[in-house]
Amino acid sequence: MAGRGSRLRPHSLTVPKPLIPVAGQPIVHRLVKDIAKVLKQPVDEVAFVLGDPAWFGDDVVKSLEALAESLGAKASIYRQDKPLGTGHAIMCAKPSLSGPAVIAYADTLIRAEFDLDPIADSVIWTKQVNNPEAYGVVKLNGNNDIVELVEKPQTFVSDQAVIGIYYFKDVTVLKDKLQEVLDENVMNGGEYQINDGIKRMMAEGKVFKTGTVDEWMDCGNKAITVETNGKMLDFLKADGDEQLVASSVTLDNSKIIEPCFVGENVTLRNTTIGPHVSIGNGTIIEDSTVKNSLIQTNTSIKNANLENAMIGNNVKYDGNFTSISIGDYSVLE
Repeated sequence: MAGRGSRLRPHSLTVPKPLIPVAGQPIVHRLVKDIAKVLKQPVDEVAFVLGDPAWFGDDVVKSLEALAESLGAKASIYRQDKPLGTGHAIMCAKPSLSGPAVIAYADTLIRAEFDLDPIADSVIWTKQVNNPEAYGVVKLNGNNDIVELVEKPQTFVSDQAVIGIYYFKDVTVLKDKLQEVLDENVMNGGEYQINDGIKRMMAEGKVFKTGTVDEWMDCGNKAITVETNGKMLDFLKADGDEQLVASSVTLDNSKIIEPCFVGENVTLRNTTIGPHVSIGNGTIIEDSTVKNSLIQTNTSIKNANLENAMIGNNVKYDGNFTSISIGDYSVLE
């Protein structure tokens, strides 16, 4: 999670992208919890690979330590000082690379229910897609083993897209292969890639299987993050496991159309929100209608008719534009 999230600017200018809340929780918090749920076994350690301490500072570290502790695990914090690719990022966590492990990229959310194949040396999580030519996909043999990784195939290989989550029965094997990649300076696009380590494992006969997720939700840019927020709210309402509307919400001649997430000490006056709206703690919305939008904490909104909007923290907004993207500490009056 060392990247700056440039496609999600302006929101990622002040908050690291994996910590931007979606449906009331930071992206990386939801991802880690969902992976732990799929694994159906205790998690001993969560290793986080962060970027520059000036950007991923003490507050970020404390948040991640609390996340690991909530799973009964210890947190290990590593730094990737230079953006040298996925393989390099993984090797920044070299002291933690032993035993069974999951490796995941922190800008995606999933919904999945499957059992890890006990005969597999590794499981690559995939999602069936309608346009495989736009993704990296897996090639399967007659036993449904993964035998090749193909990036954006122009002729049909499979419709199973790689989503960036991997399970290794013993991640030491991947570590050894990635060390070879680093030692031999094998780079693609100027970066060291996880795929080069995986391909070396395949060449030695390691068995790779697919674990197909039901939903794969990206948080790469504003539009897709707002869409993901709506999907996640639908799932959370169906699950019934989380309280989505805080008891401290003040409703003054206002209405909430479910599903919505509304944080602590939110005030709604002469306002209708929903469906598919998330509102962070301490926000006040007056004389407005808000649909399918993501609004963060301590923000003031008046006289607005919002749909497909994403608004950051500590914003003051008074107006009737509709599909907007406003970063933290902005004032529009």
